[in-house]
Amino acid sequence: MKFFIDTANLAQIKEAHDMGILDGVTTNPSLMAKEGITGQENVINHYKAICEITDGDVSAEVIAVTFNEIVAEGEALAKLHPKIVVKVPMIKEGVKAIKYFTSKGIRTNCTLIFSAGQALLAAKAGATYVSPFIGRLDDISTDGVALIKDIKTIYTNYGYKTQILAASVRHPMHILQCALVGADVITAPLSAIAALLKHPLTDSGLAQFLADHDKAEAAAKVLA
Repeated sequence: MKFFIDTANLAQIKEAHDMGILDGVTTNPSLMAKEGITGQENVINHYKAICEITDGDVSAEVIAVTFNEIVAEGEALAKLHPKIVVKVPMIKEGVKAIKYFTSKGIRTNCTLIFSAGQALLAAKAGATYVSPFIGRLDDISTDGVALIKDIKTIYTNYGYKTQILAASVRHPMHILQCALVGADVITAPLSAIAALLKHPLTDSGLAQFLADHDKAEAAAKVLA
């Protein structure tokens, strides 16, 4: 399973990269705004900066909602860097645009997926990735991870190559649950990914090892 980081924060992207576990980055207008990145030129330069850090795909989201505008914006984004994947909303005009992009060899990420039917349409249109938002489904008392499982079954049944990119991942259990049901990718905040490192027995075990080492060193000095 690939690990993407869901942020526009360059320091966090670099930290994840330096850990050796980063496979890509996803962004959206809200994440850009959170980092104070506004204005078309600044946004474009920020995407380029992200591409220079990560070795994997970088999802760059269109703002447009009509076919012609999605195509124009998506083509401009795709020209920024070979790592760019055009992020397109799950609407009728978006599905049409995904089909167009696919015919032109432009990779896409269909975002705001909340049902298996939406994921099926995106795959038929040729999306490279689909992004089911599991956390937001959990927020309305729906099982987000079950959606990942359903999409996986449908794609396996019919041999779709579209990758399932689990989004709106909130915590480490989401990551593990997605791994168990076969998500191809998860995108999460750095905090959720880093939380996988933590276990109280690891902490106590390391503390004991270090304490025993210090005792052994002290005893050796006395004998010397």
